[in-house]
Amino acid sequence: MADGKLIIFSAPSGAGKTTIVKQLLAHFPQLEFSVSATSRAMREGEINGKDYYFIAADDFREKIAKNEFLEWEEVYKNQYYGTLNSELQRIWAKGHQVIFDVDVVGGLNIKNAYPEKSLAVFVMPPSFEVLKERLTKRSTESEESLKKRLEKAQWELNFADKFDVILINDKLEESVRKAVDLVGDFLKVEGRREKAEGRRENSIYQAFKLKFKTLII
Repeated sequence: MADGKLIIFSAPSGAGKTTIVKQLLAHFPQLEFSVSATSRAMREGEINGKDYYFIAADDFREKIAKNEFLEWEEVYKNQYYGTLNSELQRIWAKGHQVIFDVDVVGGLNIKNAYPEKSLAVFVMPPSFEVLKERLTKRSTESEESLKKRLEKAQWELNFADKFDVILINDKLEESVRKAVDLVGDFLKVEGRREKAEGRRENSIYQAFKLKFKTLII
């Protein structure tokens, strides 16, 4: 099929975007998760091609040089994350729409690459203190690693107003409901796919963009 649509969920680590995206995938069968590429080591239980495409750092840099990434970022020294262009084409070829669970910089880069085809949602924690508490409760980070994540999160919060929608994730069930409504509106799905002639569809889409530009929900 021709290029489809892109739904982008971004947030600082611990804001809850991954849980929301999983619920959306369960609700909308036409959505498919975009698997990111990374140069970090595979963790126990992870599957290549499902959790990530695991690529050695040198190979990752070679793909960057060949412009094979839609977006990429060196999150930490020699630890790259990115979205392969081939991943979008793989999903669109199946007639599906792409949903992303990416960090804030990655989300904005994707948005900038497809401004007229994407919906970018920033998942906002109720407060920085709540975010810090969530990350601390994970007990999966060293003190130094937690400090880095919190510093990055504080910086990322400054970019919230660059997204189409800011979704405040205070109560998860309510946030999921709002996300379902938002994505359903964007896809023009209410129990079934609507088919519209191209010009009419574009006018509906523009009205949607005007309605939801940097909306806080």
